[in-house]
Amino acid sequence: MKKFVLDGEMKRRIAMTVGGVLVSGFSVGMFQFSTMGMDPFQTFAHGLSSKITFLGYGSFYMILSLLFLAFDLIFMDRKKMGIATFINLFLLGYVVEFSSWLWNHIWPDPAIWLRIIMLALGVLIMCVGSSLYFVGDLGVSVYDAIALTISERKKWRFFIVRITSDIICVAIGAACGVLPGVGTIVTALGMGPLIEFFNRYSRVIRYGKNGKPNE
Repeated sequence: MKKFVLDGEMKRRIAMTVGGVLVSGFSVGMFQFSTMGMDPFQTFAHGLSSKITFLGYGSFYMILSLLFLAFDLIFMDRKKMGIATFINLFLLGYVVEFSSWLWNHIWPDPAIWLRIIMLALGVLIMCVGSSLYFVGDLGVSVYDAIALTISERKKWRFFIVRITSDIICVAIGAACGVLPGVGTIVTALGMGPLIEFFNRYSRVIRYGKNGKPNE
């Protein structure tokens, strides 16, 4: 078993992982505030949760994530499970709820220009956060694990696999009554490429100016 060493790099990885997951969840609340759609997985999750009215979204999200976790452990790469996975499982839904409440409390009747700004910021923050915890490599969300595992096993570009899985989620969410908005389309088609773009900077945070591990 590989020895766990809490050196400088490991501390950065932990910070990247925890921070990345939390800011990603916070950005989902910004999506909801914009009322211009949600990211694909949240569209999928909200669509299903709308059919189960006796559960709050935070609780439903945790149960749904546990089902995805079981799927990942059986069919996907178990090494993708880690700190980020369990933060997503037990905390992310509540971070989303808090973020959504906060923005609506501050601006209860937002103008269209503010909603557009929040949507744009939400997309960028989500992609930055996702990149941070992907490169931190201490686990990913149960949804992210699917695209990452398939892309690695099949040697396909990540953004192509991610766009495909996002479109599937949007289609299921729409079938359940959650119509995709502008933000949904933007993230379905743009998150994969944007995450790949930000990965180069996340590698610099983890490894230093060269963005590569020490040989």
